[in-house]
Amino acid sequence: MTQALVLEDVVKSFVAPDGSERRVLDVHSFTVGEGEHVALHGASGSGKSTLLHVVAGLVVPNSGRVTVCGEEISDLGEAARDRHRARYVGYVFQTYELLSAYSAHENVLLGMAFGGGPDRARAAALLERLDLGDRLDDRPSALSIGQRQRVAVARALAGRPALVLADEPTGSLDPEHAAEALATMRDVCTEEGAALLMVSHDRSALDAFDRRVDLREISS
Repeated sequence: MTQALVLEDVVKSFVAPDGSERRVLDVHSFTVGEGEHVALHGASGSGKSTLLHVVAGLVVPNSGRVTVCGEEISDLGEAARDRHRARYVGYVFQTYELLSAYSAHENVLLGMAFGGGPDRARAAALLERLDLGDRLDDRPSALSIGQRQRVAVARALAGRPALVLADEPTGSLDPEHAAEALATMRDVCTEEGAALLMVSHDRSALDAFDRRVDLREISS
């Protein structure tokens, strides 16, 4: 199987306030195949979100190799990592990261800005699939926390990424909307051949995946 993601001996440390070095990520080997859906779980503070940030190129590891969609990004500069992420990666952030001055529809369109260009019909269709068809013109401040999360899911899928990263995508949703949002995200990924790597504590969300990985199993 061709790999969408390969991590090899990836270490990330941060400097604590007292000046000591704190290692938050130490992954020996981890892969996600093209089109494969994988759920990653582990204890709070174990480095799951840091792993997603490293894969997205938002955080640079101290050492190791990170290969995303065939390109090693570990040694790329910030601008090159940004271009690579825009082309290949969709990201559902745990904190949504929606732009407050823009409507739900516009936020999703922004997810296409660096790819093939905005597609208003696709953006609206994704929001409709996530039960937000009547909220296209609403800004984030007019939406509930759960609705903002679903807009974030639509935005991550908008640019037809080859790899979707989802950090607790159902964490702010009630059980019904959580199941619907997760199903939509997985359905769109399947339809478009995208790989999906989800981090979650939600047992129902984890149980929906055939491949579930405990971060401890891939750590050195």
